[in-house]
Amino acid sequence: MSLSSVKTFFQALQLDVPILETEANTATVALAAQAHGVEPGRIAKTLAFKLGDGRAVLLVARGDARIDNGKFKTALGKGKMLSPDVVADITGHPVGGVCPFGLAQPLPIYLDVSLKAFDEVLPAAGSVNSAVRISVALLEQVTQGVWVDVCQGEALPE
Repeated sequence: MSLSSVKTFFQALQLDVPILETEANTATVALAAQAHGVEPGRIAKTLAFKLGDGRAVLLVARGDARIDNGKFKTALGKGKMLSPDVVADITGHPVGGVCPFGLAQPLPIYLDVSLKAFDEVLPAAGSVNSAVRISVALLEQVTQGVWVDVCQGEALPE
């Protein structure tokens, strides 16, 4: 899976979204921001949680955002971050390359409103040295993501 499944995902949707591969490891927000020459907030990190009802979900948020436990519980209920091995199993992507594209199994995807601070963000693309530049609008469209407000800070106006 991983990088090839992300390429297949974009091809199936007939989208020309180039995958940016680097020599550098981009497995953390700081490394990805440095490798792609952008501010850390513009890196769209994908986090995996198990909710109280047993469902696994993905949350995409700006790279410098932190989860607000109270907001998370209000929006999605009780949740716990999944372990790296479970994340790799359910997404098909290694930790550091997890993204909401080309998943090993369908998962609900939530997009934190913190992403709306940017016109374009850079989520990983299935490997620890890849990313895509994608508009926030297209990210919402291709992931069928549902907007939530679960990170610290003020929500942006619509």
